[in-house]
Amino acid sequence: MNTSEERVRELIAAQAGEWFMAHRAGPLEAGERRAFYAWLAASPAHVEEYLGVALISRQLPAAADDPNMPLESLLDRVREENVTAFEGVAPSPLAGDRKHRMPVWGWAAVPAALAVIGTALLWWSGLQTKAEHYATRHGEQITQRLADSSVIRLDTDSAVTVRYDRTQRLVEVERGRAFFEVSHDSGRPFRVLAGYAEARDVGTKFDVYRQSDSTVVTVVEGQVVVGLAPGQPGAAAAAGRTVPVRAGERLQVSQGSLPATATPADTRRSTAWLRREIVFEQEPLAIVAAEFNRYGATPIVIETPDLRSLQISGVFYADDPETFVAFLRSLDGVKVEVTRTSIRVSRM
Repeated sequence: MNTSEERVRELIAAQAGEWFMAHRAGPLEAGERRAFYAWLAASPAHVEEYLGVALISRQLPAAADDPNMPLESLLDRVREENVTAFEGVAPSPLAGDRKHRMPVWGWAAVPAALAVIGTALLWWSGLQTKAEHYATRHGEQITQRLADSSVIRLDTDSAVTVRYDRTQRLVEVERGRAFFEVSHDSGRPFRVLAGYAEARDVGTKFDVYRQSDSTVVTVVEGQVVVGLAPGQPGAAAAAGRTVPVRAGERLQVSQGSLPATATPADTRRSTAWLRREIVFEQEPLAIVAAEFNRYGATPIVIETPDLRSLQISGVFYADDPETFVAFLRSLDGVKVEVTRTSIRVSRM
C-alpha cells in the first residue's frame, strides 16, 4: 500500500471512529442516519473500518477487568473473532504496520458485516442503563423519537426521564403531561411511572397527565395495565393488582387509591393539547383559567370568588387568549380587564 492509499485508509478509519462515537452518544436523527448509511454504502472499506472499531470496542470491558492484558493480546482476540465471523474473508489488521494490510474484502461480506456491527452496537447499548432527560418550558411542546422508534410528545411545563437497557424501557413523568406512541417489543414492556401510577404497555398510544393530587391515564389505541407506582402509599398492599385500560377509556389514580375499573373517555378531548386546543364542557371557570395559564404568558386572575365556579363550555386555542377574553366579556355580569401583567376577571 503506497503513502496515498495509507492516508485514505487513515481518513476512513477516523471517520469510522467518529460514526461509532456518534452511535454511542445516542440515537441518530433521520438525516444523520441517512448520511451514515450513505457513508457505509460508498465503499466496503468503510464497512471494514467501522467493523474494526466496533469489534475492538466490544473487547474493551475485558481489558478493563484485566488491566495487565497487553494491547497486542487484545488485538489478537479481536482478529480471531473477526476471522471466526468472516471465515474465508480476509480481515483488516486493527493496529500495526499498514503495509501488511490484507486485501479489502468484497461486497458479498457487507450484509454479514452489518449484522456484526449491529450486534456490537446492541451489546454496547445494553451494557448499562442510559438515562435521557427531556423537558419543555412554559408554553412549549416537543416531540421526541426514542431509540426503539417509540415517540413521546411533551406538553407545556413537562419533563420526563427515559431509561433503556436490554431488559426494560422505563419512562418517568416527573411533571406535566406526555403522549406515548409505543413501538411493539414483547421482550421489553414499556413502563411509565407518573406520581401515584404505573402504566405498562407493549405497543399502543396513550396519554399520561401527572397532576398534583392524581395521575390520569387515557388510552387512545391498544391497551395498558395500570397499578400503583412502587414506593407510593398502598403500593405494597396492592402489589400485583392492576387495572386494564382499553382504547377509549381512562383511569384516574390518586394517593393510595387504585379504582377497580376504568371509565369511558372522550379521547379527542383528552388529546386536544396535541393540537394546542383547550376544550371544556360545563367546566368551572377556575379550571379553564388554570388550563389557559399553563400556556399563556399573561396569567388569568379571577378576582371575584363566586366566578370560580361559573360553568362554561367552549373550544379555544392555547395560543389565542384574545378570543377567550372576548368570550368572557360576552358573559352576563362579567368584566374583564387586560393589563400588561395580567387578565383580571370580576363581577360588574
